Amino acid sequence: MVKNSKKKSHPTFYVPNSKGKRRMKSVKTRWRKPTGVDNKKRIRKKYMGACPRIGYKNPDSIRGRHPSGLEEVLVFNLKDLEGLKDKAVRISGSVGKKKKILLVSKAKEIGLTIINEVIR
Repeated sequence: MVKNSKKKSHPTFYVPNSKGKRRMKSVKTRWRKPTGVDNKKRIRKKYMGACPRIGYKNPDSIRGRHPSGLEEVLVFNLKDLEGLKDKAVRISGSVGKKKKILLVSKAKEIGLTIINEVIR
């Protein structure tokens, strides 16, 4: 595992007028780049909230990893489990129930973390 494998936290980025007391119902709570000459969010007024910037980026050693800090691997069959160590395993959605039961039991024997283990 990587030293300091926890990702940095950042505020949620919203479109202006999509949240709060005077919100507009037509504006969904998602991110859009602010445009417009007099847009306060584009000018970076503090009371308008944060915008995505390069400072919120995580280190290269952590980026693209599962929140647990482990590297994630997508598995389709038993052969894909061979040689894996200290990784988080995600079983493909196209794998059927019978094969998924086999994959889960084999991964537990090896000592791997399974992300989507739930079998109904």
